[in-house]
Amino acid sequence: MQQWTEKIPGFGALTERETGAFLLISTVVGVAVGLGAAGLIWAIEWVSQGVDWLVEEWAGTPLVWLAVIPVLLTVSWAISARFAPHTMGSGIAESIEALALHGGRIRFLTWPVKLVTSAITIGGGGSGGREGPVVQIGASLGSSIARRFGLGEDMVRSLVAAGAGAGIGASFHAPIAGMLFALEVILGTLSVRHLSSVVLASVAAAVTASAIVGEDEILTARPYELGDPRELLLYMGLAILVIAVAIPFLRLIERADILGERLKGPSRPLTLGLVTAGIAVVELTFNDSGASGVLRSGQDLLAQFINADSTFVLAWWAVALIAVMKMVASASTHASGGSAGLFMPSLVVGGAIGVSFGGAFDSIWTFSDLQPGAFAVVGMATMFAAVARAPLTSILIVFEITGTRNYGLILPLMLSATLATFLADRFHPLSLYTGALARKGINLSKQGEVDILDTIPIGDVMTGSPMRVRDTTPVLTIRDELDKRRSHGAPVIDQDGRLVGIITMTDIAKASADAKAADVMTPRPVTVTPTTPVSEALERMAALGVGRLPVVDTEDPTRLVGLFRREDAVSAYHRALGSSTGDEMHRSRLRLRTDPGARYYEFRIPPGSFPDRRVVKEVTWPEGSTLVSVRRGTLVLVPTGTTELLAGDVVTVFGTEGSERRLRERLTAAAEDPTVEVTIEMSALGDPPDPDGP
Repeated sequence: MQQWTEKIPGFGALTERETGAFLLISTVVGVAVGLGAAGLIWAIEWVSQGVDWLVEEWAGTPLVWLAVIPVLLTVSWAISARFAPHTMGSGIAESIEALALHGGRIRFLTWPVKLVTSAITIGGGGSGGREGPVVQIGASLGSSIARRFGLGEDMVRSLVAAGAGAGIGASFHAPIAGMLFALEVILGTLSVRHLSSVVLASVAAAVTASAIVGEDEILTARPYELGDPRELLLYMGLAILVIAVAIPFLRLIERADILGERLKGPSRPLTLGLVTAGIAVVELTFNDSGASGVLRSGQDLLAQFINADSTFVLAWWAVALIAVMKMVASASTHASGGSAGLFMPSLVVGGAIGVSFGGAFDSIWTFSDLQPGAFAVVGMATMFAAVARAPLTSILIVFEITGTRNYGLILPLMLSATLATFLADRFHPLSLYTGALARKGINLSKQGEVDILDTIPIGDVMTGSPMRVRDTTPVLTIRDELDKRRSHGAPVIDQDGRLVGIITMTDIAKASADAKAADVMTPRPVTVTPTTPVSEALERMAALGVGRLPVVDTEDPTRLVGLFRREDAVSAYHRALGSSTGDEMHRSRLRLRTDPGARYYEFRIPPGSFPDRRVVKEVTWPEGSTLVSVRRGTLVLVPTGTTELLAGDVVTVFGTEGSERRLRERLTAAAEDPTVEVTIEMSALGDPPDPDGP
């Protein structure tokens, strides 16, 4: 964690921004998210009670849902459309988008709007859960608090993810699941540098929410065991069946979202709200279980599934029908512009598939006594793994929120969730959340969530011909040579040129005047090879407290080929920054693709203008523009941060009309001859100009 040197606004006693301060801010985020989650739980409960009273006491017939759901979904849609359009839908994909495109910057207004619209949508009977909304509420609070304290982008990203994970932890009193959800789904990485803030925020949120509303283990299940190892074959079959349902579910959500985008104005929530309401009326008319699987989250019916035994009353085909109705109702609610999550519906569908599968095999399986509820629990995790591509999260989140504290089902959970993730990737590469982003034209690139110095090998930056001393050289001679070179240490070799140690000024200071290098050197020093990442070398240096490491041949660890010093790390860092510029350019292109006024255009760099004889990363380009290619004579270059631009180069840019105008003005003003006309050609949005063209 970097050292923070300026004073933190609002922290009177803290004068340095150190790691402890950041972790304290993470805890503040967790407490705030816990309060927000408790507020959402209460708000949904209040709206639900009011709507249920209206339906039961005032109307007395399920048909009234045909009016209630469309009207309340329209109210929710109108509030979002007026104040924060990005609060429509689940909220998880929107949180990922904020991290990918906007560096984690989310408007403060997001969380109150999301809380209100979610309470109206879910409490009003819409088919969906509160997990997506509480994730966006948490992400918004994390972003707002991070920006309030003036933190850098990487810390903002950490706190946005921490807030999102804290939302899950607070909503279900599942801090471990919340932590993994933030890392695996929101950030898409298990990076260690985000771990501390995510863990603290998740725990603080869970403690805060449980202190206010009580522990909400809404899906407590009976303890289950694996009766016979051969049951694993059935769980593999369950995973295949879940995939057969999960892929159509994802495609149904995609088609419904596309339909919703085509419907304009209030016709969107009214039309799709009628679909949800119609399905709810059908289910309530024929469902004698006492709990609805279509209205709201469906968690009451799911609780029956995961505790089902051989006496479970619903036939497998009836449960399967409820699963189909839940999928359609949830997709229509999501596409209507209402604010409800798809996490809980996926659990309901998975639980329904599992209990149906277990019930169907109960009468024909002879090796052991099957428990349909156990298959429901595994089905929940398997379905979420299939739609979200988050096997670790799915295993632990089901394990935690159901109160299944024993490990009786851990093997089936691991097997089914992993198999489902593998198969889903093969048949439908986009997950529930990346698919929603892809429909907006946002295709996230997968990055290695490690230090940027992981991309630079030692061989690119090492000192290739370092000073080296013989093991028989007097230490006084070595001291004089090191002083002359202004160096603090050197490798030691024997008469055959093999590396035998390393000597430093500290070693020399402790030696007698007549000592030789072999007497005071550090023998068998820690070494690196030219292919070792710079980040790994720095970790070794930090652990040893040294400032240099010998670089040896990959095949022969005694043959010295160079020396890596702290100074070389500076060069490596600049190289890495140049490479990471490509990631930032990718982010800019994603932002620009959503701008309807964006176009490709070309310009020729005039002599003496601001880009002339500079590398790309040193040029401040107008906001709203990103480089596509550079043509130098007959050579076409794909620009990176270290690409040098020269007068006469023809540069292709993708950007808005405003950025084109500002670029034209700057090029003309900065050219050696201001009367020179700078040629900039516009082309239609689509393919970039032909590099071989004029």
